This record gives sequence, structure tokens and C-alpha cells, in this order.
Amino acid sequence: MSQPELPGQNLPEWVSWIAQDASGSWWGFEAEPNQGHNFWYENEVGRCVKLMDAADNLKWKDSLKKIR
Repeated sequence: MSQPELPGQNLPEWVSWIAQDASGSWWGFEAEPNQGHNFWYENEVGRCVKLMDAADNLKWKDSLKKIR
């Protein structure tokens, strides 16, 4: 899965990882996130921000991408 088309592509400078949850929500993370049951979560060593909502993604585990 490629990087999502985000509104304006203006991510905060600190976002180094992006990932989508099973529910379709895209998140930006400062540090590599941990994988939960059907979502990604920050690993207590960085910030996270919700980027946008999209359609459910059955292949959400394949969405994690390092962008910086």
C-alpha cells in the first residue's frame, strides 16, 4: 500500500511513520508504533496525531510506512 493522499500533504515535521487502522483512520507517529489487535499505537517514546479517516482496511497491517 502506498502513502495515502493526505489533506495538503502537510504533515508535522516530527511525523516519521504513517499507518492506517482497520477502521480506516490514518495516523502519524514520531517513533515506530506498536501493533495492537486492529490498530497501531504510540510506543511511549513519541507523539502521534490522527491524520484523516478513510474506508475500512482489511490489510491495515501492511499500511505501516516509514516516511522520514
